Amino acid sequence: MDTFSLIVVADETAPVRRFEIRKKLVKQAIWGAGIFAVVMLGLVVDYVRVRVDNRELDGLRSETIERREQVADFQSTLADVDAQLTRLQDFERKVRIIANLPGSAGTGGEEITAAGDPQSDAVPVGGGFEGAMEGEYPVAPASRLPQVKPDAPEKERVSLLRQGAEYLGVVAESQNATLEELVVALEGKRRHLASSPSIWPTKGWLTSRYGNRISPFTGRTQFHAGLDIAGAPGTDIIAPAEGEVVFAGKRGPLGNSVIIDHGYGVRTQYGHTSEVFVKKGEHVKRGDTIAALGNTGRSTGPHLHYVVEVNGKTRDPLDYIFD
Repeated sequence: MDTFSLIVVADETAPVRRFEIRKKLVKQAIWGAGIFAVVMLGLVVDYVRVRVDNRELDGLRSETIERREQVADFQSTLADVDAQLTRLQDFERKVRIIANLPGSAGTGGEEITAAGDPQSDAVPVGGGFEGAMEGEYPVAPASRLPQVKPDAPEKERVSLLRQGAEYLGVVAESQNATLEELVVALEGKRRHLASSPSIWPTKGWLTSRYGNRISPFTGRTQFHAGLDIAGAPGTDIIAPAEGEVVFAGKRGPLGNSVIIDHGYGVRTQYGHTSEVFVKKGEHVKRGDTIAALGNTGRSTGPHLHYVVEVNGKTRDPLDYIFD
């Protein structure tokens, strides 16, 4: 037979109902139900898998973001270390200049080209006479670390940063050895260091640096042999180191001036002062008040013209200032 008989009896009094169902339709229904069940099972499995994958993906994204932040922090830390090493090397350079030790190449002097742009905006200096400054001298040394692009792959960034860390390790080791040699070389130079002009001579703003500049009087390029520090009239000018006053009085375009001989071939000069508080032949110590900031002589406003000479040749005073 090609059909199935389905008999339906509602109750004892109701008529009997008989249905004929083809076997082919039953088989097709069974196959359809089976296929539907398999499809639904596959969809459920895929849904569960997608949920699991999304959860893992969210975890990977969080981990990636965290790693990127760690890499960025590492890069920032390396940059800070590099800047500190650069400042340490500059500190060592200044010590060598002051103590006249080997390796003391500085800026300034007739035979040396001034480093950096001689023109600058006013920078606050000399915030205190005990070493603190209201503003730091702006220095932006070029980084010695490999340049890492922000969008570079993580493996490449980590590799470059690892190279940078290894390089800074070599630099730090070399710097340590150099400083140990410097400490040994400085033994017995206490008097020399005490006589070195190593602090700002007054409070104010650094308005003109050492080197070529445009003259405010002629409009032409001229060599500026010192620093101009503008400030309030009457501001104290102090001796930046121990020494003997070899000149105190009027000095042509510089107006009221003071010259101190610190020994070891080093002299400092202070021009345009309003008053001079020391006399020729007087011995001064670092921090002693020697004059007051003013506007005497050929000057465009109240300021101190500060000059450092070594063996008769001018040098960049910033090479000698530590604070």
